[in-house]
Amino acid sequence: MGSFDFVTIFFLVAAVVIFLQLRSVLGRRTGQERPPFDPYSRRETADPADQADRGKVVTLPRRDGSEDAENPFAAIDAFTPAGTPLNESLRMVAKSDPAFDPREFVNGARMAYEMIVAAFADGDRKALKNLLSAEVYEGFDAAISERESRGEVVRSSFVGIDKAEITSVEVKDFEANITVRIVSQLISATYDKAGALVDGDAETVAEVNDLWTFARDIRSRDPNWKLIATESEG
Repeated sequence: MGSFDFVTIFFLVAAVVIFLQLRSVLGRRTGQERPPFDPYSRRETADPADQADRGKVVTLPRRDGSEDAENPFAAIDAFTPAGTPLNESLRMVAKSDPAFDPREFVNGARMAYEMIVAAFADGDRKALKNLLSAEVYEGFDAAISERESRGEVVRSSFVGIDKAEITSVEVKDFEANITVRIVSQLISATYDKAGALVDGDAETVAEVNDLWTFARDIRSRDPNWKLIATESEG
């Protein structure tokens, strides 16, 4: 499968989670530890013990063998300077997964973000379920259900992504966690059953700063990554 296909799959899978609940779900860990509409609660660390039960989120591109054979980390060195902490952390991932390319990973994250936000705003559970881990899906499903119980409707428009960058990488017990900071421009407004505006602004473009964390067992041949946490930087 080509690089483009992997990135597409990757972020067909991730993109359905954060757009939609700008002020409701973005900025919190989407598990059960917080109420569905507590938008900026702290992110909790995922429990590695239940990672295997979570849905697939990201499929990374496979390389075609054209990279510099003398430097298997060429893609990483081109992404961030050799010798830096981020470079060293990314190399740890690449040592176990030669297909890993941080630039393609980030490109996929951007695609995923937009798709997930749109699906959540539309209450598209089918799309979300196919793209999210079980725990993340459960949180968003609860948020959608609560919104529906109040008869509320969200109208969202995705303006664009200003920045998407890897902020941290951790490899522990053969699990790689990669956190991506995404700065986006969004318009979001929530209306009650009578059509009255109850949250947001239908005309104002708001800047949203989020952190998404993806995880993968780097021993596995399965290239899929899982979205395990979301957090807002305010």
